[in-house]
Amino acid sequence: MPILHAPPSSINPLRFLSLLPRPTALPTLRSPPTVIRLARRFASMANSSAASGAASPEHVAGDWYSVPELRLRDHRFAVPLDYSADRNASQRISVFAREVVAVGKEEQQLPYLLFLQGGPGFESPRPTESSGWLLRACEEFRVILMDQRGTGLSTSLTVSSMSQIKSAENLANYLIHFRADNIVNDAEFIRVRLVPDAGPWTILGQSFGGFCAVTYLSFAPQGLKQVLITGGIPPIANGCTADIVYKAGIESVTVQSEKYYKRYPQDAEVVREVVKYLAESEGGGVILPSGGILTPRGFQTLGLSGLGFSASFERLHYMLERVWDPVLVPGASKQMSYFFLKAFENWLGFDTNPLYALLHEPIYCQGASSQWSAHRVIGEDESKFDAVEAAKEGRPVLFTGEMIFPWMFDEIHVLKPFKEAAQILAEKKDWPPLYDVTALNNNKVPVAAAVYYEDMRSGSGAPVGHVERKEAFVLIFTVGLVFSSNSSIRVHSSLGITS
Repeated sequence: MPILHAPPSSINPLRFLSLLPRPTALPTLRSPPTVIRLARRFASMANSSAASGAASPEHVAGDWYSVPELRLRDHRFAVPLDYSADRNASQRISVFAREVVAVGKEEQQLPYLLFLQGGPGFESPRPTESSGWLLRACEEFRVILMDQRGTGLSTSLTVSSMSQIKSAENLANYLIHFRADNIVNDAEFIRVRLVPDAGPWTILGQSFGGFCAVTYLSFAPQGLKQVLITGGIPPIANGCTADIVYKAGIESVTVQSEKYYKRYPQDAEVVREVVKYLAESEGGGVILPSGGILTPRGFQTLGLSGLGFSASFERLHYMLERVWDPVLVPGASKQMSYFFLKAFENWLGFDTNPLYALLHEPIYCQGASSQWSAHRVIGEDESKFDAVEAAKEGRPVLFTGEMIFPWMFDEIHVLKPFKEAAQILAEKKDWPPLYDVTALNNNKVPVAAAVYYEDMRSGSGAPVGHVERKEAFVLIFTVGLVFSSNSSIRVHSSLGITS
């Protein structure tokens, strides 16, 4: 976990939060009326009802059960698909949350901590034992692991379930309800029904979960006691900020590619050989086990998992060791191994979490379309990332990072049915706001964050449980310091950290 790389003081929320400096001024962004109304509605619910955890039509709680050193209880909530619609008229979906405590603490009055998972489109962790950050959290908190809407047990949007929606337009209109704004609405729906007296709780946002945490601070701060963020600080400017993210990400992925070849210089020729083989194959690529096609540009996406996680350099190297089948019969033609092709598909993860591909760029949009931001930004320096050209010229082939491209919906088999819906989402302009800078500027909720040095993934979407390759360092701040693009972030020198 990233937080394990931080100084010990950062792991204790109380000590971590005591070091926060004062915020600075921010530009003004008008709050969306719909979200303001929702925030007031949730505040009213908190004042008028006590959350006991008992079963109701909107909330069903299960019995306690065990994994080693932990006790768990499942909760299911029937929430509106669209919070802006009439509550009685809106379609309902199910949101699942798992309550976790240390053994023997089931009945203790503990403060609540909501964990917001990285993504978008990934479910919360499934505890198998008391270890890592969860072990530490359960010393002080009653932890809530919420499957964000559309993931895990929360009306999961899978390749098969989304096939029920036959129209691309209808699917796109359904998917617009699965961004951070409604994830926060779900969290507030749960809080007022689960936390005794509907009191505020602490939230821990990892990667994309950090994006959700800032949305929470923008529109429902009354539900928050304190906020912890690891590796997920969003850009909050008007419009679609994806271009900013990808321009920074391209620089980082270039550096990481260079670092990889410095560690494994022999792999530069292996990669060039693979690119040439794919380019010269019939149809411009090799058929994957699932029925998709592996092209040179698809091969470059190995950087997503191969350059950004703990031990991923090593995993990528060992994967490339087995890229070719052995020649068993003299004169047999050279071919890529099933082992490698299957490993490539396993690394992508789109077959189990397609929401990640569909919503990856929309998570950056406020009142503007993404228009396939990563594809456009890469295109501005096309020759640099042209794998075929690099292979012909004997240059190192650069990998790409955490980016979704329109051609993926042609080449990755499980994404093909969603090509038209993805295009509609890429062109959508009227995305509602995700952040309220005025509210953030006046924030009173203590906030602390750990961010990564040389973050190849640009702060977005890594599933929790992985560790970034580089050393992590901790920035201590209030929200006001983070979100002004013109301000520098001050860091307490007593921690021995530089900005």
